[in-house]
Amino acid sequence: MARLLVTIGSIFLTLLGVSVVIFVILRLVPGDPISMMLPPGATDEVRANLERLYGLDKSIPAQYVIWLRNVAWLDFGMSTQFRLPVTEIILDRLPATLELVLLASLIALVLAFAFSVLAVWLQVDSATLAIDGLAGLAQAIPDFLWALIFILAVTLFAPMMPISGRFDPRTAQDFATNFYLLESLVTFRIDAFAELTRYAVLPALALALPLAAGITRVLKGALEEAMAQDYVMLAQTKGKSRLAIVLGEALRNAMIPTIALTSVQLTFLIGGTVLIERQFSWPGIGSTAISAVINRDLPLIQGIVLVFALIFIMINLASNELYRAADPRLRTVR
Repeated sequence: MARLLVTIGSIFLTLLGVSVVIFVILRLVPGDPISMMLPPGATDEVRANLERLYGLDKSIPAQYVIWLRNVAWLDFGMSTQFRLPVTEIILDRLPATLELVLLASLIALVLAFAFSVLAVWLQVDSATLAIDGLAGLAQAIPDFLWALIFILAVTLFAPMMPISGRFDPRTAQDFATNFYLLESLVTFRIDAFAELTRYAVLPALALALPLAAGITRVLKGALEEAMAQDYVMLAQTKGKSRLAIVLGEALRNAMIPTIALTSVQLTFLIGGTVLIERQFSWPGIGSTAISAVINRDLPLIQGIVLVFALIFIMINLASNELYRAADPRLRTVR
């Protein structure tokens, strides 16, 4: 119970600190959101009315107190760019980003586990060298550059492959939620799932390759270290195959450092969606964040930053629990 209260308290204090920092910074940087909203020749009275509407006629501390009170009721204010509630915009765009992150993470984990296990199982210098080289190349190229490479390659060699948007407008018209990919999978709409995957695979792959490379390096090293332990030699004397030992004995212990790295890398992956979504015209919260910054949409920026902060906190908490589950020595720690 005490651990739960400490966790809740840390979440609250972290979000409070993030809200203070982003609120103050946005009001100190140059630029005036009201000026961007005003039509040419607008009078001072129109400007004053807009400032009063968005609460910008008050002092910064007063603005923050009012905004924080509203946020407690999940009211992030009204977007100056879209003229819609920020909460509505976030709920509309967030599912697209979460599905993209989920697909990228799945691709990265599958690639990392496959290549790591293959390298340790084969014990062939040429295979290990090739896998290390591929991992180094994938990690050296940032995700936004992978996106450009994929866009150019598809444009030249596979023009039928979609490189813009999330779906064909005719595909999503019957969905009940904005989680199109997950909903099509759960409801066994295979045609819709395949079509949505075609649009998502390139941006997801651009995000996944650097993540897969980092996980491969750590997991492969952890597996090699585990294979040198005494319990592996004991398993070998019992007649177990090398693949069975890698999967059944070494992999369990190699998961501990891998979980720690993956949790950190996932936060970078989510941050990478900002550029990737822009490059592929993906209608997620990342591309919305760029648009909000360009248009000085303060309420929308504040809402998106808080949502990102909450996601990062949840990833950190989940990784801590997975770490405790993977390492029996931590299960008795309170």
